[in-house]
This record gives sequence, structure tokens and C-alpha cells, in this order.
Amino acid sequence: QLVKEKDLISSMSRRGNCWDNAVIESFHSAIKSEEFQYVKYNSISIQEVRSRVDQYMKHYNEERIQEKLGYQSPIEYKGMVA
Repeated sequence: QLVKEKDLISSMSRRGNCWDNAVIESFHSAIKSEEFQYVKYNSISIQEVRSRVDQYMKHYNEERIQEKLGYQSPIEYKGMVA
């Protein structure tokens, strides 16, 4: 019901298919190791977590060099493709 209320599309993948979750699992691994590696459990507030996630999302989507983009940032890669 919440998915419909928020106008979202739920996953239509097969149950138990690990490949369907590979992209988000890779992202979760990156954010945990790059942003929260030295943070102890329950040592920061929910507001700090949200702030760090927001900052990391901007970094990941704009600045972070990625192998799959030929070792360029997404902005650099987008400039080459355009």
C-alpha cells in the first residue's frame, strides 16, 4: 500500500536472485566502507547519518571516480558523452 501511496514501483525481480540486487549492494558496501568505516554503532545522531548520506550521494553521483566510467567522475564522463 505504501508503495502505491508514494507512487513508486516495487521490484519485479525473481525471489532470491542475488544478481537483481548487485548494484544497490555494491553501493551499500561503498558507503559503509567510505563514509561510515570509523563510526561506532549508535555514536552519531540520525541527523548526522542523514547529512553524511546526503553528502556521500552527491559525492558518489558527481565526483567519485569510478572504474566503470573509465576511471572518471560521473560529471567528467557525462561531459565526454554529450
